[in-house]
Amino acid sequence: MRSPSKTMTLWALLIVLAVLFFQMYERQANQMVRDFNWPKFLQAATDGQVVKESVKINQSNAEYEGQLNDAGQKAFGGKHFKFTGFTDEGSLKKLDERGIVPSAVSSDNSFMAGLLLNWLPLIIIVGMFMFFMRQIQVGGGKAMQFGKSRARLLTENKNKVTFKDVAGVEEAKQDLREIVDFLKDPKKFTKLGGRIPKGVLLVGHPGTGKTLLARAIAGEANVPFFTISGSDFVEMFVGVGASRVRDLFEQGKKSAPCLIFIDEIDAVGRHRGAGMGGGHDEREQTLNQLLVEMDGFESNDGVILIAATNRPDVLDPALLRPGRFDRRVVVNKPDLKGREEILKVHTRKTPLATDVDLEKIARGTPGFSGADLENLVNEGALQAARDNKARLEMEDFEKAKDKVIMGSERKSMVISEKDKRLTAYHEAGHAIVGRSLAGLDPIHKVTIIPRGMALGLTQTLPEEDTLNLSKSKATNMIAFLFGGRAAEEIVFEDYTTGAGNDIERATDLARRMVCEWGMSDKLGPLSYHKHEGPVFLGMNQAQPRDYSDSKAQEIDKEVFDLVQGGHDKAVEILKANMTALHNMAGALLEYETIDSDEVNLMVQGGSLEEVKKLHDSKKEAIESNRKQVRESSERAEKDAKDRKKAGGGNDPVGQPAPA
Repeated sequence: MRSPSKTMTLWALLIVLAVLFFQMYERQANQMVRDFNWPKFLQAATDGQVVKESVKINQSNAEYEGQLNDAGQKAFGGKHFKFTGFTDEGSLKKLDERGIVPSAVSSDNSFMAGLLLNWLPLIIIVGMFMFFMRQIQVGGGKAMQFGKSRARLLTENKNKVTFKDVAGVEEAKQDLREIVDFLKDPKKFTKLGGRIPKGVLLVGHPGTGKTLLARAIAGEANVPFFTISGSDFVEMFVGVGASRVRDLFEQGKKSAPCLIFIDEIDAVGRHRGAGMGGGHDEREQTLNQLLVEMDGFESNDGVILIAATNRPDVLDPALLRPGRFDRRVVVNKPDLKGREEILKVHTRKTPLATDVDLEKIARGTPGFSGADLENLVNEGALQAARDNKARLEMEDFEKAKDKVIMGSERKSMVISEKDKRLTAYHEAGHAIVGRSLAGLDPIHKVTIIPRGMALGLTQTLPEEDTLNLSKSKATNMIAFLFGGRAAEEIVFEDYTTGAGNDIERATDLARRMVCEWGMSDKLGPLSYHKHEGPVFLGMNQAQPRDYSDSKAQEIDKEVFDLVQGGHDKAVEILKANMTALHNMAGALLEYETIDSDEVNLMVQGGSLEEVKKLHDSKKEAIESNRKQVRESSERAEKDAKDRKKAGGGNDPVGQPAPA
């Protein structure tokens, strides 16, 4: 492909040449005498208006040309003349009598000069037209080439990503590594009767690394790798999508064995006949062509299609059958070990302080995807840079985690003492109920610093990833959510809108317990929840529920009983721990943020003075540890500079500095 700068330079050169030729031709045409002939020439020669030495004669076609002097220019209105005359002896004698002896011009030179003068502008125009037509046929995005595929061929060693750069999805990597092994050594599999998979569908939540896995396959397999987005197929013109699919697979066949990656395939692979009125639109035509290309009459041996989507439920069933997408690889959110490995990948080029514990960070980020963890590390680096630090400390990761989960601190927000006191009791109620109930995640910290949309937060830190939710834990979670509302009722004998989100989450959890998970003793292990597809897909539209109105009333009553039971349990716990509630609210009003040790001390009956001593001692320990970490980082930086000056190696980037 020609670079844009070279193309622009070539166009500019062609335009300048065309303008110069046009000006030269136009200037000569403006100076030419109109309707000049043999009698006028003889008259001008007789009157001495012809520059004698300029007269030339072309013997092959009897053409005269020359120039007129000032008097001739005034008489005839031009400087140059050219006409067809006579070349016999009588005509030449008449010229000789007037003192004019024409110089003969070679017929070959005259022919070439005439050819250039008359045909060169036309040749330039035709050449520019052919160049323009050739240009518009290069590349899929140019005019008149809508049917060409927009797939990009990834060049080798350009932003190369391998399986070493992908962590947290070991099972998916194993499935895809077989594809790479097949491309490298197909005989290993075909000798046992196996065939190469025609398609691999990567399914997972946004940010789990589907596109990154595809890039890793491209880096591992030494075969051509074409990449295209699902939205690149469909244009405003009819038939463009199908044409681009055909062109894409034609490119693949020419480069076989090869890999084709279609990102966000749900843009063209949606269920056919979907919507209010069905219909056969451009997207369906594109899908039909894709189905034929993947498994039709013509074979596509050696062309493996890899597609990624986070909406497998909207894909057409014909696209998912074996023979088209033979393998479905689920890319889940990483577990605790996977999150730790992902953090190690993203901190390889990041200098870390000695107090950084990646396992603790991974434990405090349940439900984070790979993209979320990358964002967390980036926010930590930005925080350390704002504080002019040489290495990232644990404090930076904690601030980054709070910012990612809750949002930035709203330092400029003005809160009245009444609202601040109410928020302190609200969060203290959450913390005490969460600490008193069994099975819930341990309390990590409680804060009344406004972040995002919240005025305060009680944050938990899971000890392990939760794969199943028991009925007892779900019931305790409802009570935990009502801890803030219960504290407001007990202390202020009133309640506010601050518990609105808590009530919504508790109600949703209770309804799912009754309708989906069969956790109601009265209604039994039945599912009363109907999974309806989106209306725009035409799935299960306006279907009636499969239970009676009386059963609906029973469901509502069971949901109410679960929610009310959680509320009553929270009130009971707080009334039994009123001293801890007042002490915790006082500590929050004084320090704004307290950690798990201080929460445990107050729940166990510790006084506010004991909490203050603990808080001050921990603050001093944190400052001392922070000072040691920074001194250690400075020593490590100095040692690295000394080794560099001495010709030794550098301090390994991304590794904790020695204490």
